[in-house]
Amino acid sequence: MRRPARLAAAAVALALSLAACSDGQVQRSDTAGDQTGFVAGTGVVTTLPATDREPAVDFGGPMLGGGDFDLADHRGDVVVLNVWGSWCAPCRKEAPALQAVHEATRDQGVQVIGVNTRDTESGALAFVEQFGLTFPSVVDASGARLLAFRNTLPPAAIPSTLVLDREGRVAARVLGEITETSLRDLVADVAGEPASGA
Repeated sequence: MRRPARLAAAAVALALSLAACSDGQVQRSDTAGDQTGFVAGTGVVTTLPATDREPAVDFGGPMLGGGDFDLADHRGDVVVLNVWGSWCAPCRKEAPALQAVHEATRDQGVQVIGVNTRDTESGALAFVEQFGLTFPSVVDASGARLLAFRNTLPPAAIPSTLVLDREGRVAARVLGEITETSLRDLVADVAGEPASGA
């Protein structure tokens, strides 16, 4: 890995560690432009109108338990990316909500994907088993894969949740814990958007 890439990966890891869950408190960056920010549960939500969204990013990697994930394979779906770690208390609190949304929407063109970071494989697998999670998770131990989102609404806390539209563009971000109701509402809003060119 070249030095600039190593430095960028280290910067993301540092940002995630500084903004990592701590007694349920979430650090966040200010919203800007036409983004709208509001609180949902203990998380801070930022949404972007379709006209202000950056192009789709190239994101993927190995999955916990085997296999690979490539975001490009899910164009046409609404994708929910949730950044989590087994050591994170708010991640534990929101895990049942993510599983419930996954079960309720997977047949409606919605794909929930976890992004496990700053964790051990054994800890992550135990977390998945404990909460009965059936959606897959990408392994991103260092946070380097999350650099793909640095030019849009990056996941700058643990937990963070991104909702991507059917073109693979970030439509909404939640920094901190999200509730089932809030996530369902965000997903429904993005899923209900007219198709590109309509």
